[in-house]
Amino acid sequence: MSRSAIAAYFDSYVDLWANDEALGFEGIFFSEHHFGPGFAPSPNLLVAAVAQRTRKLRLGVMGVVTPYYPPWRLVEEIGMLDHLSHGRLEIGTAIGIPQELARVNISMEEARERNEEALEILDAALSNNVVSYKGKYTQIDNLRLVPPPLQQPAPPKWTTILGVESARNAARRGSKICTGFNSTAQIEKIFDAYRDEAARLGFPADSDHLAIRRRVAIAENEAEAHASADAMLQRVKALVADDPRAVLSPVPDAPPPTRGFVLSEDEFIAGTPEQVAERIIGQCTAVGAGHFLAVLHWGAPFAEVERAHQLFGRRVIPRLRRTELTTESSELS
Repeated sequence: MSRSAIAAYFDSYVDLWANDEALGFEGIFFSEHHFGPGFAPSPNLLVAAVAQRTRKLRLGVMGVVTPYYPPWRLVEEIGMLDHLSHGRLEIGTAIGIPQELARVNISMEEARERNEEALEILDAALSNNVVSYKGKYTQIDNLRLVPPPLQQPAPPKWTTILGVESARNAARRGSKICTGFNSTAQIEKIFDAYRDEAARLGFPADSDHLAIRRRVAIAENEAEAHASADAMLQRVKALVADDPRAVLSPVPDAPPPTRGFVLSEDEFIAGTPEQVAERIIGQCTAVGAGHFLAVLHWGAPFAEVERAHQLFGRRVIPRLRRTELTTESSELS
């Protein structure tokens, strides 16, 4: 893609996201990826850009890959973004993808260690903007992290997770969780673990704390939607082919992986607007999720993505709103 085409690509998507507000979307979550075709290595820049074009949309990243950054820098960017968005920021964090981390010589073990340190510093800073910390990768002493976020006591925190233990860890931090890929049945087990841990700690974890992210293909007729979903499936398989956590061909009745995910059929929701709405409601009701992140026609040509946003906004969101589901769009993932 030429440099001028890349500039036009960004312009088109910023226009699309700004229009999502009028279509009834309640938020936009960006993703962070590196060294590939998605052009989303710094999603906080997209949050800042879209904040200037919108007034109500909640904005965030699902999630910022913490091992890539000094934790103090993440904290200060969060403060800036919350002010630039006038208090609409949602904080999302993630450990990262093995094959991308490996390109810069970060192992998954190191990534997990760095993530733990970053989250400890982030949580401390949200309570008190003067932070001291002595860890394996970060040592700071009475460091004042400014500006503090606009939202009080802090913007909502989200963690992208794939397994039960990660869900329990998120509950211990008071973070909301979002998951995908796995089957709805496995996500129910993940959410149950989160609710159990939250109950043990004495805080009420309701549907507002839980989100499902799915890839959605939507069209006026079912055949067209399923053709788009099939193409999207092949793109996703290519994306995760080198991810050691991914199980692409699950064995029937086999237990789910202890660390990782199964690329389930439930990950792809395809059909007419009415069919899509019913499947979303069915999955969210089954697991008790109050939020749904729709990745609409992931990787498709822009015109196809734009049509999907229009259909989803005009004919799916009103049905979800009647069911009290919050709908966000997940982009450039």
